[in-house]
Amino acid sequence: MDLLEVIKKRRSIRTYKKQDLPQGAIEKLLEAARWAPSAGNVQPWEFVVASTQKTKQELSKAAFSQKDLEEASVVIVVCADEKRAAESYDVRGKTLYCLQDTAAAVQNILLTAYSLGLGSCWVGAFNEDEVRKVIKAPKEMRPVALVPIGYPNEAPAARSRRPLSEVIHKEAF
Repeated sequence: MDLLEVIKKRRSIRTYKKQDLPQGAIEKLLEAARWAPSAGNVQPWEFVVASTQKTKQELSKAAFSQKDLEEASVVIVVCADEKRAAESYDVRGKTLYCLQDTAAAVQNILLTAYSLGLGSCWVGAFNEDEVRKVIKAPKEMRPVALVPIGYPNEAPAARSRRPLSEVIHKEAF
């Protein structure tokens, strides 16, 4: 499948079938994530794979009761190691680069999930401190995204996009 086709056809999935993931799927998703670009190749990401119902329920609660986190086969918690990023890039590494880097890793997870016939969703609405407690993360580990993964139980239509003419600007002289 063409990469642009994958990008255009991927959807945020919020309901999942009760079905186990294929052997090796999680490893493929995380392999794709770790190949994301990062500032100075610092690779400040850490991934926690939540697969027990108890942990998924706790993550759902921390995410303002988003039930798709409970329904998914697994939830990948993508974290930024702020200390690691700051060691190379000081404040900018901690406050910006590690977030950009983990965002690239999340996108790789989403696209790879779709290419494997799986559904996923980028969840950013959650209480960071509560998620940190659920996954027992140290203070320098900042939860950035929750990514539920599973077989989709819905097929959402494409949502509109702003036309290129509205988002492209020529440089000013």
